[in-house]
Amino acid sequence: MNTTFKAMYYTKDTTVFQDGKWLKAADAKASLYDQTLHYGTGVFEGIRSYKNENGCNIFKAREHYDRLLYSADKMHLKVPYTTEELVAITYQLLDKNNLRDAYIRPLVYSGPYMGLTPSDEVHVFIAAWEWAKYLGYKPLNVMVSSYQRPNPKSCHVEAKVVGHYTNSVLATTEAKRLGYDEGLLLDMHGHVAEGAGANFFFEKNGILYTPPAGNILPGITRATIMELARDLDIRVVEKHITVDEVYEADNAFFTGTAVEVAPIASLNGVKFTGTWEDSAGYNLYMMYRQKVKFSEYQGLTIV
Repeated sequence: MNTTFKAMYYTKDTTVFQDGKWLKAADAKASLYDQTLHYGTGVFEGIRSYKNENGCNIFKAREHYDRLLYSADKMHLKVPYTTEELVAITYQLLDKNNLRDAYIRPLVYSGPYMGLTPSDEVHVFIAAWEWAKYLGYKPLNVMVSSYQRPNPKSCHVEAKVVGHYTNSVLATTEAKRLGYDEGLLLDMHGHVAEGAGANFFFEKNGILYTPPAGNILPGITRATIMELARDLDIRVVEKHITVDEVYEADNAFFTGTAVEVAPIASLNGVKFTGTWEDSAGYNLYMMYRQKVKFSEYQGLTIV
């Protein structure tokens, strides 16, 4: 076991949920013959909880677990839990690990099987740990990736599938090796799609623009930012976006559960001319930081 990984994600006392049991992380096991390991057929979610005066709130818990079950259905994985049961299990998981501000990773994976049809054996694993903003707090220097988002006719791009993230790993690795913080991927038609693990917005003259559904994973944080924009009377336009349009933007940012809202300083070395602290994106981020603490589970206390 890589000791750096272990120190970051779990200790000897960390509890995880696996197939109806509470286990120490080191005691959770999976088979080297699991179909997901060989073919990437699993599905997962990234969820955050935020400390509040009542304990904590798992932000958009129902939406995340609804999407997990949707993704599982698209990959023909039969999950033996409902959304409500998964939400309750996750609050128990936080309680058992004494976590409030946490990142939560549910994973649904296939059991041992080497065929290219769905496995009858399905496993559910949920872990949680403390994790700061994935892309940090400084404005990012981003490059247009040489990797494209998958063709939507090749897979279910709107599902959060394990195997899809080979695309993300390649794009991020390329960006970092070339001295950038992250990659911005285009679709098969050369339009802007999304970051390696986050949705994309840019601002021009007070209007926000974001790629439409179809070639992206339509994120839950993306939807939240769009809801908040409506509350502030900020216009949001979903449209196909060219790279040249992004170069002319005042500001830009990524959104996602792991990254939250991450400002972008430049694209391919071209700096945006606007000031982040004076932007619509910044104001939305400030609202987002308040909203995540209280939502549909407001008032639920973990004891």
